[in-house]
Amino acid sequence: MSAFIIAAPRSGSGKTTVTLGVVAALARRGLRVRAVKSGPDYIDPAFHAAASGRAGLNLDSFAMAPELVDALAGDAAREVDLVIIEAAMGLFDGISGEPGRSGAAADLAARLNLPVVLVLDISGQSQSAAAVVRGFASHDPGVRIAGVVLNKVASERHRLQASEAIAAIGIPVVGAIPRDGTVTLPERHLGLVQAAEHPALAEHFGRLAGLAQAHIDLDALVALGAPLPARDGVPVPLPPPGQRIALASDVAFSFAYPHVLEGWRRAGAEIVPFSPLANEAPRPDCDACWLPGGYPELHAGRLAAAERFREGVRAFAARGGMVHGECGGFMVLGEALEDADGQTHEMLGLLGHATSFHKRRLNLGYRRAVTLAASGIGPAGLALRGHEFHYASVTEPGDDAPLVALSDGQGKPMGEAGGRRGPVSGAFFHLIATE
Repeated sequence: MSAFIIAAPRSGSGKTTVTLGVVAALARRGLRVRAVKSGPDYIDPAFHAAASGRAGLNLDSFAMAPELVDALAGDAAREVDLVIIEAAMGLFDGISGEPGRSGAAADLAARLNLPVVLVLDISGQSQSAAAVVRGFASHDPGVRIAGVVLNKVASERHRLQASEAIAAIGIPVVGAIPRDGTVTLPERHLGLVQAAEHPALAEHFGRLAGLAQAHIDLDALVALGAPLPARDGVPVPLPPPGQRIALASDVAFSFAYPHVLEGWRRAGAEIVPFSPLANEAPRPDCDACWLPGGYPELHAGRLAAAERFREGVRAFAARGGMVHGECGGFMVLGEALEDADGQTHEMLGLLGHATSFHKRRLNLGYRRAVTLAASGIGPAGLALRGHEFHYASVTEPGDDAPLVALSDGQGKPMGEAGGRRGPVSGAFFHLIATE
């Protein structure tokens, strides 16, 4: 069993295209591949899972303690032939602060001793690509650039010029992918359109696999991998909110981290999915209800009309059942949600705030939080790490008690955040792990 990291100098270089193509092509060969995403991302792991046939996973050097990273990486290696980790943004992009906990994929490369395959968009350059590779190869002695895949190659001459220059510095070029607009995935405001919404995903993976087979030396790529020892015994990243957890799960509520859900199961909890968009309510024999993030702003009208869902969650909370909402789930717990067209829709009203996607404001970054009182996310004083990524704004703050004291990734205080009322709580903050 071996592993490597697919990274790039910056976002938009083609990492996801290359990763999905390689995963799909190797799966066609019969290899058991596990694809992993570096950093906080809900959308790419769903594509990884669809391409590989195995559950997605995130590894995050900022939000996860080093021991948790080791354990999750080792667990990902069980019963597979290859683990491929796709980086986020540029290889060294993260936050400054504690060494090895920046959130950059380079942290994972150094800690897990894994080689990096650099995807290089060479549009607008040729031999200069070698200088970029040289810089990345020498930037951190703990991070090894083992190979390069060229992307957006214009011609055979273009490929030769860049390949020969890079080969001269002793790093092999294992692939060269031509410009091809047909393999681009559709996007929206939080990234790619979700895998579950893609109209012809199998056909798309077929095109990507064909591209990888034709333009990447897959044998040479796999040979670059380094051992990643399999291991058992993964710590529980977050305490489960209950013994039987009703989990909202559809295209409006899809942002639940696989490692969190699996950790709840390891702790003995049962997870019972239900679909708010199908007008389903949480099962009454559950003792906790979790509304994850997603895209409720795109489905606000349907959610407002889903009476069985709305009355079911309200009755659940009235019986004392714990209800927690993250990001989009937090928006739905409020009094109202204004959609992109400026139309306001009544939400659950279990917390007093109102939110708007019409009045957009980007909130993005790693977060630290400490709970101010016992709630569905844990006891008072629990230190947590996670992130925010949303465009919605709070238009009416309400008067609920705050849920957490929030700081940015470097520990700078951001004030109190979220809300709690009885057994109901919520915040824009996405949870990844305890400190």
